[in-house]
Amino acid sequence: MSRRPKPAGCLILIGVVVLIIVVALLLWYLLAGRLRPPVPGPKPPERPTSQPASCPDVQMISVPGTWESNSNDDPHNPTANPVSLMLNVSGPVGGRYSPERLDVYTVPYVAQFSNPIAIPPDGQQSYNNSRSEGTTRMIDAMADRNKECPLTSYVIAGFSQGAVIAGDVAAQIGANNGPVPADLVLGVTLIADGRRTGEVGPGQAIQVGTPPPGVGAEVALRGLNVPGIVMTGPRQGGFGSLADRTYTICAPGDLICDAPREALNPWNIVGSLTTLASAVGNPVHSLYNGFVVDSDGTTATQWTVTWADGLIDAAPRPPHP
Repeated sequence: MSRRPKPAGCLILIGVVVLIIVVALLLWYLLAGRLRPPVPGPKPPERPTSQPASCPDVQMISVPGTWESNSNDDPHNPTANPVSLMLNVSGPVGGRYSPERLDVYTVPYVAQFSNPIAIPPDGQQSYNNSRSEGTTRMIDAMADRNKECPLTSYVIAGFSQGAVIAGDVAAQIGANNGPVPADLVLGVTLIADGRRTGEVGPGQAIQVGTPPPGVGAEVALRGLNVPGIVMTGPRQGGFGSLADRTYTICAPGDLICDAPREALNPWNIVGSLTTLASAVGNPVHSLYNGFVVDSDGTTATQWTVTWADGLIDAAPRPPHP
């Protein structure tokens, strides 16, 4: 007894369904955005012996975390989020020095993290788009400043998503592919860095306080690639020539920088994304202004202010024509 052939209409229907699914997935990836990693900047010109009087001796670059900035914020008077953690650093530091000695630039970027599995959609920009915009804005600001003021030194600090951005640019500078020469960077501090390795040795940042046992969420989730979220793992080569002046601060239990090495499984996409999205707003992650890093009771933000002040006090004073 021969089998009856399947109706042609059924096969056509299956083909249409498969095509719709493929198109939907492609649109999801396209709309969520690709991660645009930093690209090598132009080689700086020959360094002069003096620079214009309008140039500050030191440029501080402050990179706020998720939900602490927006694309249109004023980089010299940020108001996007009045309780931004980085204001506890940039405010005291900026208030201590004259404009001739220090300029503080707070990187304005969308600073969002959309949960791709949220139903209904949360209406935010994807992590890829947000991180890429922040990286581009930081690189452009530093390159423009260096072009105008080739003897100005730099102090870099960032928190959370901003720490990832600041750390990525610092790593690029430390590999001699950044927007400014490495010898002009006085130091880097990263608070709650999502690409923290938890390792010591060549290329690695110096831990402030007792190192927690975990790693950054991007390291724990290395290889996870869903629409709008690419987890890039550790920075290859670390911080290069900037490693001896790059510091990292991470509170135990903060899943952004202290994720269990095996707990966030990229194969369990729904569970991993839910954990990652909730980690951005967890209480530990939001309390670095009170997180104590030494036996003297110094908090993470107080330590960063003192660190920055010390670098600026000792920074060179370039001559003017």
